[in-house]
Amino acid sequence: MALQNTIETINSTLREIMEEDPRVFVLGEDVEMGGTFGATEGCLEAFGPGRVIDTPLAEASIVGIAIGAALGGLLPVAEIQFADFIHAAVDQIVNEAAKMRYRSNGAFSCPIVVRAPYGGGITGGLYHSQSVEALFFSTPGLKIVAPVMPYDVKGLLRAAVKDPDPVLFFEHKNALAYRGFRQEVPEEPYEIPIGKADVKREGKDVSVITYGLMVHYALAAAEELAREGIDVEVVDLRTLLPLDEETILSSVRKTGKVLIAHEDNLTGGIGGEIAARIAEKAFWHLDAPVNRLAAPDIPAMPYAKSLEDFAMPDQQKMAEALRNLATL
Repeated sequence: MALQNTIETINSTLREIMEEDPRVFVLGEDVEMGGTFGATEGCLEAFGPGRVIDTPLAEASIVGIAIGAALGGLLPVAEIQFADFIHAAVDQIVNEAAKMRYRSNGAFSCPIVVRAPYGGGITGGLYHSQSVEALFFSTPGLKIVAPVMPYDVKGLLRAAVKDPDPVLFFEHKNALAYRGFRQEVPEEPYEIPIGKADVKREGKDVSVITYGLMVHYALAAAEELAREGIDVEVVDLRTLLPLDEETILSSVRKTGKVLIAHEDNLTGGIGGEIAARIAEKAFWHLDAPVNRLAAPDIPAMPYAKSLEDFAMPDQQKMAEALRNLATL
């Protein structure tokens, strides 16, 4: 076992996968130097420039090259330096990679992984703090994973590289999520199935369905409320597409009350789809309306720390929302 944070886990897992399979290579802006956050640090020295490829600042080309390499039998792991810049590659991801299997009647697959750090809490402001997962959520043919715990990161990254279809691998870059939280991670290889949520904390009074940085806040809020006699169940989605409907509904049927929390904007966020499925398939188990906690509908995460704090959900807002819901 190794005590690792998320960045260290990504780095060691990429090295592990690249050692196992010579078809795997990484490409992206500054990956030769380790990238902005150090996820590929040391990979150039270990595997050489043929498998660790620096690219121009051209996200459409990064993903387009990855698609071509995948069709040629390789397993590319493309890095988008900040998720905010993935918009330039939307056409390649949505119209090419996601539709490859369908348009070829199953003759071709597109086994690419696109890694991208997302989210706020770093005072990065516009273009360095966005949550972009909802942009791809309605695209059949894609898989979207957003693990935050190092143990989950390793298992899901290995599963993503081995998946025959395109996987978007979102990593929350907040200091707590990327570097602050450490966890024991097995050194031996293992995989976590894509599409399986995980109950991070059992509870009986109210459920919180969430992912990414919000998992840390939900767990902290649950401990706070436990001292008040409120027992909170925390469900970490881990995979956003496909959703683990079974785990979501099972938790809701147990507690009867649910808060869906995410950092993305409220309108059009993934929480709306989850709420609709709960209303459709677990309505008679609800003891209160489905509640949502999300960022306000603003164009982008503010730069000023005070405004960023106002916009982002956090432990205090999570605890207040859960407290109010539990007492209904």
